[in-house]
Amino acid sequence: MAELGTLTEVDLRQVWTNEARDFTPWLKDNIDRLNQVLGLDIEITEREGAVGPFAVDLVGKDLGSGRTVIIENQLEPTDHTHLGQLLTYTAGRGAKIVIWISPQFREEHRQALDWLNENTDEDQAFFGIEIKLVRIEDSKPAPLFKLVSQPNEWQKNIASSRTISPRGEAYQEFWTTFLEKLKERAPGLTNAKKGLPQSWFSIGAGRTGFGYSTAFKLKGRFSVELYIDTGDKEKNELYFEQLYGQKEIIEQELSTALSWERLDNARACRIAIYREGTIDADENELNELQDWAITNIIKFNNIFGKRIRAL
Repeated sequence: MAELGTLTEVDLRQVWTNEARDFTPWLKDNIDRLNQVLGLDIEITEREGAVGPFAVDLVGKDLGSGRTVIIENQLEPTDHTHLGQLLTYTAGRGAKIVIWISPQFREEHRQALDWLNENTDEDQAFFGIEIKLVRIEDSKPAPLFKLVSQPNEWQKNIASSRTISPRGEAYQEFWTTFLEKLKERAPGLTNAKKGLPQSWFSIGAGRTGFGYSTAFKLKGRFSVELYIDTGDKEKNELYFEQLYGQKEIIEQELSTALSWERLDNARACRIAIYREGTIDADENELNELQDWAITNIIKFNNIFGKRIRAL
């Protein structure tokens, strides 16, 4: 009979002495661990983000939907003070995805999040997450996230189905199938769980400010692109020029010419490949668009990924 180890819980303060100085920076650098639990692709854009005279621990965005995300952390049981702060930060930042992390959720605070999920719009989501540290025998402590409150997806989907246009429904069906294929061909590239009724879909490129997108464009075009938007136009253009300096070898590795778009009249920069395609196409062509996009996103990730990390 196989021998099994004993799982024990570790005091959070043994690893993260201070929430602001230790835990929040760790979570910022390890956001993928939380993404896996939530089924989202959150990219952190700010730490201690300003909300008037106050500051929310982490601010980011969900790449799949473009929604603003805020995260409030505690290393002690939930309390009324943090619940009030959470609501203040939600309003101040116009956040649509709100995450509260604590080692212990009091029942009244879990119920408060459940009530908010049941009584807010379909694009609003409140998550309560308990964090533990565990180890087996003398192993290193490992973080364990547990969802204690989350949106009722069935209720949210029913509500949203009343307002989505036929075109939005077509986009949602397209991206849902796209996601299923992408996860089968490239596991781990995205944590997103469902397609949304929008003309585009984005995933992270391994560095804040960089993302891979595929989108239906004007004039019957369909694209796969690397989108650069760090929030700073000068930085975006600097990174773009560094990649453009490798244009010849990049296009050779991709086996195709790219559209290098510095977008002088916009903040962001874009490097893209295009083909014909609309959401109004028949099923066979839509399947072809999905396969084409997946093939090229994988190529972009393989070829641009290492270069983005080196910038």
